[in-house]
Parts: sequence; structure tokens; C-alpha cells
Amino acid sequence: MARFYPLEVAEVQRETRDAVVVTLAPREADRAHFDFIQGQYLTFRRDFEGTELRRSYSICAGRDEGVLRVGIKRIEGGAFSNWANEELRPGDVLEAMPPMGSFHTELDPQAARQYLAFAGGSGITPVLSLIKTILAREPKSRFTLVYGNRTVASIMFREEIEDLKNRYIGRFAVLHVLESEAQEIDLFTGRIDEEKCALLFRSWIDVGAVDTAFICGPEPMMLAIAKSLRAHGLRDEQIKFELFASSQPGRARRKAAGPAQADGANTCEATITLDGTTRSFRMPKDGQSVLQAALANDLDAPFACTAGVCSTCRAMVLEGEVEMVANHALEDYEVERGYVLTCQCYPLSDRLKVSYDQ
Repeated sequence: MARFYPLEVAEVQRETRDAVVVTLAPREADRAHFDFIQGQYLTFRRDFEGTELRRSYSICAGRDEGVLRVGIKRIEGGAFSNWANEELRPGDVLEAMPPMGSFHTELDPQAARQYLAFAGGSGITPVLSLIKTILAREPKSRFTLVYGNRTVASIMFREEIEDLKNRYIGRFAVLHVLESEAQEIDLFTGRIDEEKCALLFRSWIDVGAVDTAFICGPEPMMLAIAKSLRAHGLRDEQIKFELFASSQPGRARRKAAGPAQADGANTCEATITLDGTTRSFRMPKDGQSVLQAALANDLDAPFACTAGVCSTCRAMVLEGEVEMVANHALEDYEVERGYVLTCQCYPLSDRLKVSYDQ
């Protein structure tokens, strides 16, 4: 069951002209469900004129702050983000699933590591959680942040980042790159692309010393940074991504399966396990994803973005074969173990067993 819990809005703080930071309080009985790991996100749901929308927003608090806090940046035409920026008030109640996401690494208090993060715009939200937690829990480690924005006024958490830099002198460095405002050093003006990364790595950042790199922001920026990091010696397992929206058009939407298709030979016997309950049904091999089929057969399967981005619908294929048409969330090792994003999966075999419980 995709369990949602009520969270009371304790505070709504205006961070920039188009972004708010929302502090949330779970009920005492639900507090353990929201014990998050740095870099994770919450999936919210709300009814808008009879249509349920689900949106994921990153936790920006550190694990040792004792609060649950997310950043929500307004998106043009975004029903949820515009509502949160304009109408959300303390005392309101939001429904949210427990924290999810793998945008993090296991920490070791004895380790002396070098971390590097690139953030673009609101991509700073999960990165801020990483910075706070890592610097607090790995006292021998260092962290460098390259943060891209259009202007100084659009920098989220600007004061908080400066406070962290002052608190962790010698361990935390910040490089601001502004697209639309000139700076004293030309290198820090413009977009963060592959060429700019190469210049940064030549004179400001020792990539060879980096243990883990985190990237969160617009997809073209992320792809360019990752390419440059690989070109300078980092392995794929050292690079962690977080992406909530994809600019790639992907494949054309599949044609909906008609009744004749669903009853014909081009179907699959699907068995889905969720919260210990197993249900079997026939589904078309084309026109309906595994997630859509589960929901159509009254299984309350978890989902959020339905675009292969957030990993909320992750499950494991136990038997059979599927085609996953997009994947912006799972690591290679997860796919090798049999994990899939069910919102992007279509059966290829006549029988399919999938479990959300693995």
C-alpha cells in the first residue's frame, strides 16, 4: 500500500521570490516513518479540482537538525508548486509518503573524504541536506560546492550556505556561477557546461582527490558535468545523480490497448506483490505499463512522477522480462539486481512476477 501520512505545516518561509521552504511536523505516532537519510525526498499528494496530483520535493534539512523541511520552487504552470508558494499556510496539513531516494552515500565518522557537488537552481535542496549532514558526521571530510544560478537574487539558501562556510572554515568551499550577472572572475560567469568544468578542474578543483561527486539540476547541465567528471578520471560509481524532471522527449507515447488486444494473445499473466499481498491478472503487453496495470487492478502501488525520474515506483522483477523505456533514477547495480521503474515497464514475456516488497 502506498501509505500517506498527515504532516502539519509548522512554518512557511519565503526563500526567494519564487521559492518557499516548508517546515513539516509528523504526528508523534508517525515520527519514525519520517526519519530520513540526507539527500532523500518526500512525495506529496493533493486533490486539484477532482484530480489527484503527486509531486516530490527534496528534504533540505540535515539529519541532526531535528526538523523535517523541504524546498518548493515555483514552476511555470505547476499546479502544486504555485499553490504551495501562494496559498500554503502554517496549520495546513499535507499528505506525504515516507522519505525515499538514494541520492546519498554511507557515512563513516572516521573517514577523511573529499566530496564535490554541482547544483543548479533548486537542485541545491537535496545537496544542502548532504552538506549539513556530511560536515557534521564526518569531521575529517571536506566538501566543495559549485552552485549555478541566474542571478544573486535567485540563489536559494544563500545566507545558510554562507553560515555553513563560516562554521566549517577550511572544510567547506563554495563557488557561485551566475548565468546573467558578471563577476570579478570571468570563469564564474555563464552556464555550467563541459568547457567550464574543464576550466574549474584545471585551476580550482582537484578532481583526482574527489571520492564522491553529487549532481542535481537541469538535465543538460547534469549530463555535461558527468561527462567532464568521467573525462577527468571519475568512475560511474563515484557520481551520484538526482533528477526530478527530464527534458528528454523519450519514446513516443504507446498506443492504448483496445479491448481486443487485452483479450487476445498479446497479453501477459502478471503477478504483483505489494505489502505482503499477491494478486494475479492479465494485462496487455503494449499500451499499459506495469504500474498502470497494478493501479487498474486495485493495487495501491506507489508512484509520483510517472516519468522514470523519482524511483518512487521501484520494484523487483522476480520472473519474466520487461522493457524499461526510460530510467533516470536507478543505478546500474540496481538494474542488474532486477529492479525496475514500473511506470516505465512493459511486459515482453507471457508471464511476469513483480514485487514492490523487495
